[in-house]
Amino acid sequence: MCKDKSNVSTTSVHATEIYSSEVSLDVPPDALYTSSSNCIIEEVDTNNERDCCQTTTIWLKNTASNIFRKKTLYKRLPILAWLPKYNQKDLIGDLVAGITIGLTVIPQGLAFAGITGLDLQYGLYSCFLGCFIYVIFGTSKDVPFGPTAIAALLTFQIARGSLEKTILLTFLTGLIEVLMGIFQLGFLIDFVSGPVSAGFTSAASLIIFTSQLKDMLVVDTTGETLVHMWISIIKDFHNISWNDAALGISSSVIILLSMRSMTFVTIGPKEGKACWQRVLQQIIWLIGTSRNAVLVMLVGLLGYDLLHSGIDIFRMVGYVPQGLPELKMPEFFIDTFTNTTSGELVQTHENFIDMVSSLGAGLIVIPLVSLLETTALIQTFADGKPCDANQELIAIGLCNVGTSFAQGFRGNGPLARGAVLNASGVRTQMSNLYAGILVMFALLYLTPAFYYVPKAALAAIIVSATIFMLQYRVIKPMWRSKKTDLIPGLGAFIACIVLPIQVGILVGIGINIVFILYSAARPKLRIENLCTSTGIRYLMLTPDRCLIFPSVEFVRNVINKQGRKSTVPVVIDCTYIYGADFTAAKVVSMLIKDFETRNQKLYFYNLQRRVAQVFEDLNKGLIVIYDVDHLERELSGKDENSKL
Repeated sequence: MCKDKSNVSTTSVHATEIYSSEVSLDVPPDALYTSSSNCIIEEVDTNNERDCCQTTTIWLKNTASNIFRKKTLYKRLPILAWLPKYNQKDLIGDLVAGITIGLTVIPQGLAFAGITGLDLQYGLYSCFLGCFIYVIFGTSKDVPFGPTAIAALLTFQIARGSLEKTILLTFLTGLIEVLMGIFQLGFLIDFVSGPVSAGFTSAASLIIFTSQLKDMLVVDTTGETLVHMWISIIKDFHNISWNDAALGISSSVIILLSMRSMTFVTIGPKEGKACWQRVLQQIIWLIGTSRNAVLVMLVGLLGYDLLHSGIDIFRMVGYVPQGLPELKMPEFFIDTFTNTTSGELVQTHENFIDMVSSLGAGLIVIPLVSLLETTALIQTFADGKPCDANQELIAIGLCNVGTSFAQGFRGNGPLARGAVLNASGVRTQMSNLYAGILVMFALLYLTPAFYYVPKAALAAIIVSATIFMLQYRVIKPMWRSKKTDLIPGLGAFIACIVLPIQVGILVGIGINIVFILYSAARPKLRIENLCTSTGIRYLMLTPDRCLIFPSVEFVRNVINKQGRKSTVPVVIDCTYIYGADFTAAKVVSMLIKDFETRNQKLYFYNLQRRVAQVFEDLNKGLIVIYDVDHLERELSGKDENSKL
């Protein structure tokens, strides 16, 4: 039994008879394409054609007027929208949130500096100037700008602990992010799928965890990949420091994880709490949230007492320079001195080109990962509001450019600290200002106390944070929903483990792009055996996407295969074909000839106007139909006015 297509309610749309080189379809303004639930807005320039100079002049005028519009100014400087409304409640909420984040970022900054291979003060240098810049250009109140574990790991993998290259990397990636934002390249984040992101993040957490064993166990962890790092650990395991291991594992990690659970403690009923219950719960939550700072103070006191008692059993942080960093341009060339086996001192000069070449793919990977981290944070707490990825690229890029002048390393919007910021009752981006001021206070007055902090404690801070980055929970939902999504995720995970991490994420993205290209090259076609109200049978084929060069030969083969199975007319429903290229036009021409050779009718139903313009030069025999009545007349041989 065949389906009756004539029962569908349609709006009649007729095509005029066209034989010239210009396509002009007579479509009424209020007409709808049948069988389509999609809306396409197509602007048509009714003005006369302009020459190149006129077009360029008009474009420059429109661009200039768009740049200096009030709307654009408020978009590029979000502070103009919320600062005039700033009040006392905002001040109190942001001050509490800023202090909370400051107490969190100070010990984390010290710890993340260890991941990058730099001295610890550079971790604090990365935590204040970018915060001030984000207040002006940032779009989200929930983003606490600062160093992150993934950014620190990528920085080490690329700059290999060189201070000059680390600062230059921060500067250049910041500039690249700004340019990406200006040229509206925020859509590139769409090529990093959820599975690839999960695989990359999970591998990064294992690498970061492994890298901290050098301070927690005092063993060698050298190596470019996770495999090489574990080989080094196994070879050097006999040199483990049991004192540092005991402090790092049994004390620091256990204390930190226990204090983390304090943030989930509830006092009294969910509703109708007494005043003392609310105050007590807030105090417990604040202590749990500031666990890193509490741990640093406790182990600092322990280290101070032991050293002054003549007991030296832990490896201490040591001297941390006091005061703010000197603001200066990054170095664009460096001279390094190395000792040869003969004891001779050899000087090596690297110019700007050499330094950039050594940074390699990191200049592209880091901005993508930065955008991934920041947009994930914003979308988590956006309550359905859209995220302006391009403006965030500009904001984070400018923050990193500023940080490079303060001799700091890369920073992004970390999800963990963003969750703390949101839970602290943040109201505007001004919380970054208060957090930055607290970091500056620590640099000016607290750095002498850092001398007595054991390195194992800082390693424990990182370990206790990164173990929650392992995204094993996504495996089961992916397996249930779409098993093939596990392939790019596992591919990115394995690649990041056996290869340098900046190469690994590119491999994951590459696997994802292969899946996208395969999907584009193999569109799905719905096949239906239908009949008209008069009983004329025909075959309806409906491609689900545009016809472009990777897919047209496949579509041609499928249509020919279905057409050869019977002699009934074939109708191609073009409702979902919104675009086509020259290759598609050539293949369609060959398809028409294939059907003419078999004396079999081929019709194109609901062909979009712009697609018809692509096809018409090569296909004079193209038969276009726009409603069911017209289709019935064609199939019955009563209409000959449909050819282009």
